[in-house]
Amino acid sequence: MSELSDLEKKILIHIYKYGPDNPWYMARRLLGESGWAPKYSEDEIEKACKKLEEEGLLQRFQGALKRSVTSSVKPWLKVKAKELDHKPKGIYYDLTKKGKKIASELYKETK
Repeated sequence: MSELSDLEKKILIHIYKYGPDNPWYMARRLLGESGWAPKYSEDEIEKACKKLEEEGLLQRFQGALKRSVTSSVKPWLKVKAKELDHKPKGIYYDLTKKGKKIASELYKETK
């Protein structure tokens, strides 16, 4: 496995802490950041997710997303969540077993 970049580490910790997420949201709220303007490039996050997927740390999320909204989301998004009767567009990524192990170690290091 290659050395993880700073962004890749943040993505692993974010998904570990908040659950499955997609690059569009992560660009705006990575690790609980808030605000409408992306803090990171969506393309960079997308590339990092694909690399993490290739390395076996992330997998594409299958299944129902919980309809409650994570604490990393602003209240107006909570209203949107109530209206959701479909899966939001975009690919959501979740940790694999190997990814969870690494993410939990990274998370403990950052505390």
